[in-house]
Amino acid sequence: MEFWESSFLEKQTMWGFDPTDSAILTKDFFLEKNMKDILIPGIGYGRNAKVFMENGINVTGIEISKTAIELARDNGLDINIFHGSVNEMPFENKLYDGIFSHALIHLLNKQEREKFISDCYNQLKPDGYMIFTTVSQNAPMFGKGKQIDEDYFEIMEGLKMFFYDADSVKREFGKYGLAEFSAIDEPNKHHENAPAINFIMIKCKK
Repeated sequence: MEFWESSFLEKQTMWGFDPTDSAILTKDFFLEKNMKDILIPGIGYGRNAKVFMENGINVTGIEISKTAIELARDNGLDINIFHGSVNEMPFENKLYDGIFSHALIHLLNKQEREKFISDCYNQLKPDGYMIFTTVSQNAPMFGKGKQIDEDYFEIMEGLKMFFYDADSVKREFGKYGLAEFSAIDEPNKHHENAPAINFIMIKCKK
């Protein structure tokens, strides 16, 4: 919690305002499926939310950092954002057409990941989709820092990451309607010379 609060305080809009490639792909998919109402856990300051909102999709967010929520407000996001950790889901008993969570699940430990996937699945309408992007074992920081558990490292002070591969995707998402998953390399749009980060995009259907 402190890590993200201080990151947003210090770096503010640290990833710029362009949506990630995976958010753009998800927006296209959600439009194709005629989804009107989505939840974004870990909405941050909203750089990925805008691409959905601009296409007529109603967005609700969850965000742990108060500073990020304030930045989202400054960034024109006049939507409902629950302030708190995804570990405290659900924040309401509403069901959504779709859920999109970018680069959040790999920050959770095993029990938290399991609860998060289950909580998201439980907040989907029948035939709804949830899409997660997570850092893969091909990412440059895999294996760096101190190992805490299998494929789980504290890569820097206060930042722990779990790195997925095909096996762990199937193991953790298998009973939650896993439809498909694929590799996606996210360019660092904010810092042109920085290497792309290797993600896995995971799609589940209820």
